Amino acid sequence: MTDPTPSFPTTRMRRNRRTPWLRRLVAEQVLSVDDLIWPIFVIEGKAKREPIPSMPGVVRYTLDEAAAAVEEAGGLGIPMIALFPYTDPTLKTPDAREAWNEDNLICRAVRAIKKGVPEVGVMCDVALDPFNSDGHDGIVKGCIILNDETVDALCRQSLVQAEAGCDVIAPSDMMDGRIGAIRKALDDAGMADVAIMSYAAKFASGFYGPFRDAVGSTGALKGDKKTYQMNPANGDEAIREVALDIAEGADMVMVKPGLPYLDIVWRVKDAFGMPTFAYNVSGEYAMLRGAADAGWIEYEKTMLEALTSFKRAGADGVLSYHAIDAARLLKAG
Repeated sequence: MTDPTPSFPTTRMRRNRRTPWLRRLVAEQVLSVDDLIWPIFVIEGKAKREPIPSMPGVVRYTLDEAAAAVEEAGGLGIPMIALFPYTDPTLKTPDAREAWNEDNLICRAVRAIKKGVPEVGVMCDVALDPFNSDGHDGIVKGCIILNDETVDALCRQSLVQAEAGCDVIAPSDMMDGRIGAIRKALDDAGMADVAIMSYAAKFASGFYGPFRDAVGSTGALKGDKKTYQMNPANGDEAIREVALDIAEGADMVMVKPGLPYLDIVWRVKDAFGMPTFAYNVSGEYAMLRGAADAGWIEYEKTMLEALTSFKRAGADGVLSYHAIDAARLLKAG
């Protein structure tokens, strides 16, 4: 197609950049607090916020502190938080049975947060790695991660989370068939209104290290996760994975990690028109925050720039450890 734009000097692209009000007027994408999901980590105890060294500025919250933090997030307009547990190592077993204990840390956190801040949505991760003594997202036999046995366990985990009050179930395990099985389990239990946000295209990435520190699975992991998480080289496979999860009943889909996979975000949104999210993961956060703390980049400017890039790529929202900082800035104007 021939570009109809007249050439310089008739066209001067800088005209629309001349003043702040004009730049705002012609902005193609606008980052809003409505686009943010804040992942938080919870730990046993009381009145404690425990720093995570590999994620400067991020802490693990005891349940009382988590409720207070979510109240602040709600006041800033953040629509949903995502919960992740730091599980006592003595509770980790090869069958990960603590995952479906109705009184486990996550279920208690959901009840506390929904009681204190009912207007904020709560999303729960569904995977076995915080509870598995092998550190894997699924049940391990020998060197094999068992698919169907894991899916059964994930259904049980999803049910106790939903019964505790979780609004959005978020399977991050990448087992085949788990979305359809979880949807059926929820529907059969009379919880048809509980939504599913599928980690539909989750890659076997090197950017997850600080997260594993945060949930205490780093030392437990035996081997790697390449037999179930995706090869970072594969884009077409990601589209097939997303298509399968949509067909099985996912209400929303997610790409993880975020910044190195903006092309996948774009392709997913373009192909399916589904509510599409990206996870601005721990390694991405740690790089930006670490560089800012070293004085090499400006934290607030680069943070908002990175988050806006997700919107430009087609994401409807982003899970980010920057969310609370971004919300404060956006609210301040």
